[in-house]
Amino acid sequence: MSEKLLTVNADDFGYTHDVNSGIVEAHHKGILTATTLMANAPAFDDAVRLSRANPTLDVGCHLVLVGGTSMLTGEPYPRDVPGLIKAIIMRQIKPYPELRDQIRKILHAGLKPLHMDTHKHTHLFPAVLQIVAKLSEEFKIPFVRRPFDFPMRPGKTPISKRLVAKSFQIVRGKFQQSLAQHNCRSTDFFAGFSLTGAFTAADLVSLIQELPEGSTEFMCHPGHCGEELMAAKTRLKQSRVEELAALCAPEVRAALSETGVRLVRYGDLV
Repeated sequence: MSEKLLTVNADDFGYTHDVNSGIVEAHHKGILTATTLMANAPAFDDAVRLSRANPTLDVGCHLVLVGGTSMLTGEPYPRDVPGLIKAIIMRQIKPYPELRDQIRKILHAGLKPLHMDTHKHTHLFPAVLQIVAKLSEEFKIPFVRRPFDFPMRPGKTPISKRLVAKSFQIVRGKFQQSLAQHNCRSTDFFAGFSLTGAFTAADLVSLIQELPEGSTEFMCHPGHCGEELMAAKTRLKQSRVEELAALCAPEVRAALSETGVRLVRYGDLV
C-alpha cells in the first residue's frame, strides 16, 4: 500500500505583516509545512526575515501577474485574469521578464525555493503556463502546482466553487503536457481551491480522511487580520483567521494520526 503524504502550503507570504505572522503561527502551532512568497508584495522583507528565523518552513515562489505592481516598470498589473489575458494579447505585459525578475529577487534574498505557483492560478492560461514551466526548468525549481482539486464528497463545498473547479479540467491535458515538456514535477493530487476562504477544522478532518494514496498539496490562506490586511485589496480577510484556527485545531492533528497521513515538505518529496 502506498503512503499518504500531505503538503500544506500557504499562499501570499509577504502580502502583509499580519498575513506573514499568521503563516508562521500555522507552521509552528498547526499543520502548515510550506508557503509561497510574493516578490513584489509590501511585506517581502519581513517574510524573508521570518524565513531565515524559521528554517523548517518550506518557502517557494508565488508568482504574480494580477494585482500588485510590476518590479520592471513600476506600473500596476491588471486587476483580474481577463484583464491579464487582454494585456498579454496586446503585448502590454511580457510574462517571462516579469516572472523571471520575481524569482531572481527571491533567490538573491538567499532563499532556495523548490516549488512555485501563481497568484489567482494565472498559469492555467497557456501563455503563462509555458513561461512558468520554462522558468521552473531554467532556475531548477522542480515543483509547479497543478490546481485541479481531487473530488471530495458532495456537499463539502459550495456548488459555485465546485463548478469553477470542474471547468479547470478542460485544460488539464494540455497543462500536463506543458509541465512534462520542461521536466516539471507536481504532487500527485491537489486540494484547496473549492475550500478557499470557507473551510473549518471539520472540513480539514474530512479532507484528511478522504486523501488518496500518494502526495497531495493542500492550498490555504491563513493569517491574522489586523489594520494592514483590512486596508488591503483582497476578499480574504477574516477568513484567514478562520483558516488559521482550523489549521491549528487539535482534532486536525488527531485526524493525521488516526489515518496515518504524513506531513511533508517539498524537500521530502525530492
